Amino acid sequence: MAEPVVRIPDAKVALSTASVYPESTATAFEIAARLGYDGVEVMVWTDPVSQDIEALRRLSDYHRMPILAVHAPCLLITQRVWSTDPWTKLQRAQAAAEKLGASTVVVHPPFRWQRQYARDFVAGIWRMANETDVRFAVENMYPWRYRDREMLAYAPEWDVTKDDYRHFTVDLSHTATARTDAIHMIDRMGDRLGHVHLADGRGSAKDEHLVPGRGTQPCAEVLERLALTGFDGHVVIEVNTRRAMSSAEREADLAEALAFTRLHLASAVKVPRP
Repeated sequence: MAEPVVRIPDAKVALSTASVYPESTATAFEIAARLGYDGVEVMVWTDPVSQDIEALRRLSDYHRMPILAVHAPCLLITQRVWSTDPWTKLQRAQAAAEKLGASTVVVHPPFRWQRQYARDFVAGIWRMANETDVRFAVENMYPWRYRDREMLAYAPEWDVTKDDYRHFTVDLSHTATARTDAIHMIDRMGDRLGHVHLADGRGSAKDEHLVPGRGTQPCAEVLERLALTGFDGHVVIEVNTRRAMSSAEREADLAEALAFTRLHLASAVKVPRP
């Protein structure tokens, strides 16, 4: 006869430093430690501390917060961070991950106007992945929309499952913006899903990054599936708290996101009695 037990996967729950914006990278480490996150993902961007490996190491040591992932500077606002050459950015992200003990580099597919980079991207990511133990987890994006118009801003594809990568990052705010089925995307990623950006969305043209449970994405179902399949990557809370009226409100949002994740990442399964 079978009885239910709770299975909790080895996946660690991390806080993206982007989740505290407009507060600093240093503040993200402090909040992650206080709330009980397992670690952080460093978004490399215009904050000088996010670009400084020694400063990040000191923050990690002081707060006893391991750096689990490095998000390469792929955003429009980071085009000049760590060089204007996209391959140099990825090389520096890899070096940072190796020096900081992070297992994953998160990278976006190229913008369409980065033509040479886009042309070589799939082969180049494979080449870099073969040179390191760090995972290069390529993240799903979305078409840009304005009123009734849609622009394909990423190449080779915003739907990264259409190309051949060793590891993927699934972002549930991006599936909302793309108006695509998150569960089907995860099915297509299969065992190459190595990293999760957990957030919510309502299908707006804007990339919302809501606290999980406040939108229409199957955040709970995704976490329960990860638990059942023994997912051993990282689940990263990457939410937008810019509208928080105070630091206390921001921290409450991040505590809620962590509680939601821990709850649904622990899944009841039935096993035979001995």
